[in-house]
Amino acid sequence: MTDRPTATSPPPSAPRRGQRGSTLGLRLALAFLGVSLAAVALLAVLAAVFSAVDVSSLGDRQRSELASAFAVAAAGAWNPDRGWAGADLTPVLDVAGHSGVQLQVRDDAGHTVAATSGFGSAEEAQSSVPVVVKGRQVGTVQVGLTASGLGAADNVLRTALLRAIAGTAGLAALLALLAGLGVARRITRPINRLITVTRAMAGGDRSARAGQVSGPGELRELAAAFDQMADTLDREDKIRRDLVASVAHELRTPVAVLQAGHEALLDGVIEATPDELGSLRDEVLRLARMVDDLQTMAAADAAGLQLTRAPRDLAGIAAAAADSLSRQFEAASVRLDRELASTPVVADERWLHQVVTNLLGNALKFTPADGRVTVRTRQDGADAVLTVSDTGVGIPASELPHVFERFWRGQAAAGTSGSGIGLAIAAELARAHGGTLTADSQPGKGTTLTLRLPRA
Repeated sequence: MTDRPTATSPPPSAPRRGQRGSTLGLRLALAFLGVSLAAVALLAVLAAVFSAVDVSSLGDRQRSELASAFAVAAAGAWNPDRGWAGADLTPVLDVAGHSGVQLQVRDDAGHTVAATSGFGSAEEAQSSVPVVVKGRQVGTVQVGLTASGLGAADNVLRTALLRAIAGTAGLAALLALLAGLGVARRITRPINRLITVTRAMAGGDRSARAGQVSGPGELRELAAAFDQMADTLDREDKIRRDLVASVAHELRTPVAVLQAGHEALLDGVIEATPDELGSLRDEVLRLARMVDDLQTMAAADAAGLQLTRAPRDLAGIAAAAADSLSRQFEAASVRLDRELASTPVVADERWLHQVVTNLLGNALKFTPADGRVTVRTRQDGADAVLTVSDTGVGIPASELPHVFERFWRGQAAAGTSGSGIGLAIAAELARAHGGTLTADSQPGKGTTLTLRLPRA
């Protein structure tokens, strides 16, 4: 037979501790970086486009203004008698050359009168302005910016803007990377903590808890929910262990009595008298009651999925339950009082009858002879309320939190029969109906059990 892998052995393909968290942190950091780079790139492109348009507009205005100024200067040099032939444009060309401007002056026929050197090879856009003398156009002036002077200033401005955009983009990317690493670490730290705790629980450490973790609110809630789940699992596991121990303990006595009695009958040690057979029958009935209790408890656990709800009167259900137990109250010399007011509810009559029966039976069990048990129904706002009060021995304050636990039996129950699940079943059925079951008691003065259900 081959050995099976234990529950604490991780699967061969399981990632090493921290590997998944590190990968997640890296992915988050890269995601932050990618988003920031995309945003910065978009802003950079838009800024570059708009700045280029603005620079171009500025250049156009500069050319237009220079062209207008040189047109005025050319008009002043124009000779009224000889026209352009007698015009001295040398000062105008010298000023244009020193200013980094390419200038060309044409007559009204479009012929070139004068121009700076290299005007024909200008790659920059040009501006043309008419030369007007005494209201008559005598020519035109065309101006273009060279790679020096004002043209160089345009290029320097464009380059400076692009460098500023590139520097800003790099700085933003660096800040985004640092922020992404910080946020990723803040997110992955509690996740790594939860992974570690989960693996510890899978390895058998039921005390492992995530505890207080620092991180986003959702992760803190996840850690709290995980710890709550672990506490619930521990509680359910304890209930299962207690169930096995309680059932074994309860079954041991009747099984031992039956075994000893039958062996004595078989060996001829005792005779099969009616009293002896009746004693064995009582043990069989005790076993049967225990089996019925276990079956009822299992049915109560599944009642939330099996309820058949319909409009009912809680007072009528309580009266029917009291009628079914009236003989037992008479036999025990316990008075059963009823104060039942009509209280409509939407519930499963069968299971609600079981709840009231359990509450009355529990009160009868712990109320001495000549005592009194009172069952009441009333309306309290949006709630339908049923109370069962007794004048019995009461429950100590230290035991009150445990009265609805399965198979729990207090000190007062030591001398009574029962398996200790009656109130647990009632509480489970109350929750299945959307209600609550609470207990209030004073030792020596009695106990009051209160059932609250949504009122129809």
